[in-house]
Amino acid sequence: MSTSQNKKSYPRLLADIGGTNARFALETIPGKIDNVEVLACQDYNTVVDAAKAYLNKVGNPVVRFGAFAIANPVLGDWVQMTNHHWAFSIETTRQALNLEILILINDFTAQAYAITKMPPSELMQVGGTSRDLYAPKAVLGPGTGLGVSGLIPCEGCGYIALAGEGGHVSFAPFDDTEIMIWQYAKKKYGHVSAERFLSGSGLVLIHEALASREGIKNSKMTPELISEQALSGKSPLCRLTLDIFCAMLGTVSSNLALTLGARGGVYLCGGIIPRFIDYFKTSPFRIRFENKGRFDAYLAAIPVYIVLAKYPGISGAAVALENHLKDYNLKQVKGEK
Repeated sequence: MSTSQNKKSYPRLLADIGGTNARFALETIPGKIDNVEVLACQDYNTVVDAAKAYLNKVGNPVVRFGAFAIANPVLGDWVQMTNHHWAFSIETTRQALNLEILILINDFTAQAYAITKMPPSELMQVGGTSRDLYAPKAVLGPGTGLGVSGLIPCEGCGYIALAGEGGHVSFAPFDDTEIMIWQYAKKKYGHVSAERFLSGSGLVLIHEALASREGIKNSKMTPELISEQALSGKSPLCRLTLDIFCAMLGTVSSNLALTLGARGGVYLCGGIIPRFIDYFKTSPFRIRFENKGRFDAYLAAIPVYIVLAKYPGISGAAVALENHLKDYNLKQVKGEK
């Protein structure tokens, strides 16, 4: 892309769309993200309505290229969100927003891409002794759902980010208490995925199961209330809920680390953990992460990082769009379609 063409390619429209919020931004020059706005998904009937509302807020700039990270598998032109009612065609959305190019990627693929550009100041290490810079990295995080991805080293191209749906793997209970919680969830939902527990609603579900065991009348709890009462010492049941949540996350994280051979580190994203980051550092997470029998030592060496960046999904969407445009321009030069 020539310098003049490059200037015309900015600003670029970026978004990170979750089940609860849609975060929009403009990349005004390479690597510079501006005008971040967080819009509640429930306030808009469609993704186009939300994007147009954002563009209107920032003065309706002329935008040619866009990239949306979304909490969903992206398997073709039609997108039906898992944790929200929005459903749309990518091509129709591109046309409605007058974009030349619009790409959609899984939100945790975007989180993974963001990690390739993330400064150490935006990471907090929790345990581990050494990191293999040329090994795969595992990326996961609880939020509205449980996102899972990975980064695979690629000679000459840095890393390839995986697009998977690992949050929906079957949950494997570790001890008798987790078996009881799993049985409670199975009776309620049938299939019990890792996301059933490792998400905001999952924290409430764990509390519900524990309360049922103790014969405590179920009260309307929220993830925020459970966290607050757990950390303030007001509720031993809430503290146990949080402990179990972190232990479960340790199991799922170590399973992913073993599956990918993620000696390059495990990166925890999402909006939940930063709410109780001081507690998390001494929570049951790390002990459970390393509790894998013959592979204890293998896992003990792997560092875990909490991602502190405010909008990693947006940064990752920018990386994915830049990669796409490089391929697009290369094909144009070669005369390919």
